[in-house]
Formats: sequence, structure tokens, C-alpha cells
Amino acid sequence: MRVLVPFDGRTPCSRLAPVLDSEERRALAARLREDVLDAVRAAGGRPELLATEPVDVGVSVTVDDRSLSAAVNAALTGEPTAVVMADLALATPRALSRLFTASGDVVIAPGRGGGTNALVVRHPDFRVDYHGASCRDHRRRAHEVGATLRELDSHRLATDIDEPGDLAELLLHSDGRAARWLRDAGFQLSTGDGRVAVERHP
Repeated sequence: MRVLVPFDGRTPCSRLAPVLDSEERRALAARLREDVLDAVRAAGGRPELLATEPVDVGVSVTVDDRSLSAAVNAALTGEPTAVVMADLALATPRALSRLFTASGDVVIAPGRGGGTNALVVRHPDFRVDYHGASCRDHRRRAHEVGATLRELDSHRLATDIDEPGDLAELLLHSDGRAARWLRDAGFQLSTGDGRVAVERHP
């Protein structure tokens, strides 16, 4: 399956600014992206990076600096296409295979907080809208164009790495490039108050 992986290289991982400086955020974002590309390939997908600026990643790259929705909609050609966000570092080949093979004209993997972390589009009239509570908007859009809809419940696809609290999930559930980078940068799990968090040591 054709798989679009949107990646914003201008200000990546901006919500991690409380714990990482700009160069560190760029470094982590690149490793998150590579983990996702690896998982897509291992699941049998054909990844295409949809980037805001040129980047050399060993796959086809389309540069489009418009908004996420505009860029993705321009890349939908009528061929069945998945869209998998570049910060889903917990995604495994098994989780992505479930997404790619699920039945339905539109298959949505909701993110925590109302977003859409991954989806499959098989209906020629469906278009994405990533603003606000996009999983709700995508349900409505599927209904409006008469598309059959399926929602996929997946912890690994629901977890994106974009806020400090998400780093604990990355260290708990991944041993990919991004998790190894975090450990090398001094991050480790902390369970002092009963809830797993991360702390950084020199």
C-alpha cells in the first residue's frame, strides 16, 4: 500500500521545548521519522515522505510547505493510500498491517485527544481535515461522501510523541532509534510518585 508520511522539518517537536533545545528536537524528530519509515516498510507499505523541505531519507520525497491538510489532499490521487504521522514511533509492523488490511473505504486510527494519527483512504471523494478534533471531522466527512468507515483501536497508533509526557511511553514501549537517542541523551524512566515519568541526568 502507498503510505504518505507527513514530516514538518521547520520546527519539529515544538511542544518538547520544555525538555529539549531546538537542535535536540531536530535530532529526535529525525529518529522518530526513521522509526516510522522502518515500520511502514516492514509492514509491506511503500512509504513516501511528504515534507515541508527537502530531506534525504532513501524514499520518495514530495516537498509541500502548505498546511498539513492541503498537502495531504493534494497527494491523494485515488489510489488506496494510508497516511501515517512521522512521530508514531511506537508503531510496529503488526499494528500498521492491521491498519493497511482493515476493511472500509476510510479507516481511522484515532490519536489521544481527538486527533487522527493514521488513516487509510480508499474512497475517491474523501478529503482530510486535520484541524481541531480531526477524528470527529473525519467521521463526518466519511458519512458525507457515502464512504464506509472503520475505526481501529490501537495503543501503538494512538500514541504520538509530541509532548514531554509522551517520552515515558517511548522509553517504555520502544527500542528504536528515537528511544535509544533519548537514553543516550540522559533520559530515563522515573516512578517515584507512582506514575511513570522521565527524568534527565547528565
